[in-house]
Amino acid sequence: MISLSMKHLRYFEALARIRHFGRAAEACAISQPALSLQIRELEDLIGAPLVERGGRQIRLTALGEEFAARVVTILQAVDDLQDLGRAALGPLNGRLRIGIIPTIAPYLLPEIMTSLTRHYPGLDPWPREAITQSLLEDLMEGKLDLAIVALPVSEPSLQEVPLFQEEFVLVRAREDAEKPVPSADRLLEMRLLLLEEGHCFRDQALSFCSISGLQPRDLMEGSSLSTLVQMVGAGIGITLIPQMAVPVETRSSSVCVSRLPHPRPSRTIGMVWRKSNPLAAQFAQIAEIVRTVGEKASRCDAS
Repeated sequence: MISLSMKHLRYFEALARIRHFGRAAEACAISQPALSLQIRELEDLIGAPLVERGGRQIRLTALGEEFAARVVTILQAVDDLQDLGRAALGPLNGRLRIGIIPTIAPYLLPEIMTSLTRHYPGLDPWPREAITQSLLEDLMEGKLDLAIVALPVSEPSLQEVPLFQEEFVLVRAREDAEKPVPSADRLLEMRLLLLEEGHCFRDQALSFCSISGLQPRDLMEGSSLSTLVQMVGAGIGITLIPQMAVPVETRSSSVCVSRLPHPRPSRTIGMVWRKSNPLAAQFAQIAEIVRTVGEKASRCDAS
């Protein structure tokens, strides 16, 4: 006789989150027919349909929506119990799901992974790059263990640990290297290139320039810091980037980098995790490893 299992719940959670059988099956590392069979078994066990099938995307029934919310809570509780066991074993080991924002990941992630595996040979880091809001949602739903983001996040259920402070630097076309560095007010008169909506770094740059009320037509947007720097090199405008990005993003571009006048814009990089997570003490140790890596990366020189 088939009984309700954690496998059923985890497969259903993936389907409810992704709303597509093929992509959910891929996320679960099983075939689509196997996922469909598991969902059918779950519906038989529950005694009612959870999914409306048909079309390219699936919809959940009213029961399915309520069921999905409770499944998330159950899976988080189970994960916390497993973490409690891991905490009792001593040194951190097994899978560690780490979220990291796109304006940090390319510059810190390789060294963070190397340092973590050196300190914790039994650890299996699983990084995920996404914008802050997505990472916080996944963290609170138990889909991530911790995240490296810009602070503050101001979420009562999350523990915030500041790690290091990092300045923003100005990137201009190379022929502008001898020109005076503009003030924040002067940036209003220049074509400013920024990341797309949703990136916290965009909001931080706008805050420094005091132009948060500007309409999108007054700005140009890019999908990554690399794109912004390449656009600057092509003479399209200027941009701000975090100091840790300078060595990677400017090495092959025809740009110059300058520090801005005081008060210089900056951001606080930190680590966050659920206050309820039993591995909080181990996460604090990991935070110190990330702090060391980050402080080194954020000290790169800008003329």
